[in-house]
Amino acid sequence: MKALLLALIVLTTMVQTSFAQTVTVMSWNIRLNTPRDGVNAWPNRKDWLARIVADNQTDIAGFQEVLAGQLEDLKERLTHMDAYGVGRDDGKAAGEFSPIFYRRDRFELQEKSTFWLSSTPDEVGSKGWDAALPRIASWVKLKDRQSGKQFYVLNTHFDHRGVQARAESAALIVKYVRAKFADHPVILTGDFNTTPDSEPYRTITGAGIEGRSVFRDTYANSAQKPEGPDSTWNGFTAIVPGQRIDFVFTTESVKTLRTRILDDQKEGRFPSDHLPVVAELRLGAE
Repeated sequence: MKALLLALIVLTTMVQTSFAQTVTVMSWNIRLNTPRDGVNAWPNRKDWLARIVADNQTDIAGFQEVLAGQLEDLKERLTHMDAYGVGRDDGKAAGEFSPIFYRRDRFELQEKSTFWLSSTPDEVGSKGWDAALPRIASWVKLKDRQSGKQFYVLNTHFDHRGVQARAESAALIVKYVRAKFADHPVILTGDFNTTPDSEPYRTITGAGIEGRSVFRDTYANSAQKPEGPDSTWNGFTAIVPGQRIDFVFTTESVKTLRTRILDDQKEGRFPSDHLPVVAELRLGAE
């Protein structure tokens, strides 16, 4: 009887530890707030969008194209989450944010910062290479209150026009992660404005650079077959096949259990012009 009780205790501990190390991460370009979107403008989508985040039991979310007012709207609706982000134009509140939301009951914030995707990454508001706009990567270091594990989350939005800017941005992020975050698991979310057959994707996943790979694409490395469409772009009209431009990447010490691209629709409408990517991850799985 004692042996059986001990076995049950050990099994329960293993299950609890496994659960504690499982993290649901979302990446979603929510589309900036602009009246020209008409029926699809932010005021008509914000409640629905926040509900999707909550209904999918999201632990961590990297959002893109977030203006200051939208950031406050999300905070008001995702009250169980804290957030970090800065405006890309001034490092404060001007321009789009790439904020990271995380469950405050689950994670403890230990560090946070932002760098610009340019040849002068510490220069606030700097625009890199042939980019049309300033671009940023915001990051946080989190500690899981349940497991004690520490890890980093980066969130970014690559330029929509600059071919060189996207390639250089990918190389910059890989270099930054190797230099600063090598001792911990890293999760990278974002709208990369590029598909898996591109140079930036190959750089991020290690296929286009010398040495060992840094990141894995959760969609391509999911233990379960990925769910949903093979695209994350709909333009508020229809899902365009083969346009998978939004990603959740992880370093090698993170195992991807399941990946989904959500295609929620309501009366022919979408909650954003992009579809969210949701990955269920296990830290320190290798």
